[in-house]
Amino acid sequence: MEQTSKLALPDAFLDFLKANGLDPSIYTATDSTPRYIRLKPDCEACVEEIEGEMKCKVEKVDWLPGFYSLPPHIHIATSKPYQQGKIYGIDAASGAAVLALYISPGDHVLDLCAAPGAKLCMISDLLGDSGSVTGVDVARHRLAACRTMLQKYALGDRCRLFVADGTAFSLLPVGFHSESKSCESALQEKGDAFREWTSRRPYKERKKANKARKTVASQLVLGSQQPELIFYGRHSGVIGLTKSELYQAVYDSEVSRRGYDKVLVDAECTHDGSIKHIQKFEQWGWTTLQRRVLGAERTDSLTTLQLKLLSNGFRLLKVGGSLVYSTCSLTVAQNEEVVEQFLKENASAGMVSVL
Repeated sequence: MEQTSKLALPDAFLDFLKANGLDPSIYTATDSTPRYIRLKPDCEACVEEIEGEMKCKVEKVDWLPGFYSLPPHIHIATSKPYQQGKIYGIDAASGAAVLALYISPGDHVLDLCAAPGAKLCMISDLLGDSGSVTGVDVARHRLAACRTMLQKYALGDRCRLFVADGTAFSLLPVGFHSESKSCESALQEKGDAFREWTSRRPYKERKKANKARKTVASQLVLGSQQPELIFYGRHSGVIGLTKSELYQAVYDSEVSRRGYDKVLVDAECTHDGSIKHIQKFEQWGWTTLQRRVLGAERTDSLTTLQLKLLSNGFRLLKVGGSLVYSTCSLTVAQNEEVVEQFLKENASAGMVSVL
């Protein structure tokens, strides 16, 4: 028999749901909500072995390649397949947003709200040995989690990670060096060029970075600050460039030709569409939910932020490219109304079916 959660929703959240036409009953059957994992492509043939190691049956999600569902009580992080980098946890909805990009070999992809990193891993998996992916997030500690994931699953070879304000980020995909000149020769010509990334930076560089972070107590980057590059893969196009080349100014005429092929804007939201997320506030405290999610000023500022993120993502898209906008909210205000306002302000944009 299906068990139901005894989660008692606070009046403020019930009022939020009522104001947005949402049914509170969707939060009561939380114990039947499955968890989802994605298998690394080279582990697809190991399903039975993974089931044995996790001590549970996994069920293939037919409409999401590489995805499997498993019982909600299973702890992924303590399992052997997770620790060995064979699987990673990712919501089916997040996977659907990435799938809707229709990533093709050679695409240059921008993930404008990249943390905590599961979508970034999936994008890298789909790209394989071509193209590039640029991950951006305003919170440095959350983007550092992305870096950890990419390294754990060996998916960072064609990736760049920038701590930056997604509403103001302006860097295009980097131009790759011509075949006639190797990265090694470029490094010899330009002494200040980026070399192969390593976590072991010189003391002076670490000291400078630590000082810069302390000036922003919340670790959030302001739009006026230069993006901070915290990771780049060997084939991301960064090696051999100087800082001035990496951070060169972008002109609108260049974006139409050299912009990103695909852009994902999985925007910050109230997370009311994530049942598991709402459950966590029972431990965090419902007053935290009130402060982070339900305040009128918070929701108003969110829709403004969402529109700015969507608009900037579209600005960085090359002509003929595709953008996916998604949230973890069920409200019309954070989804349909944001898109409607964006389309009013951008006559060259149009909606297409993702089916």
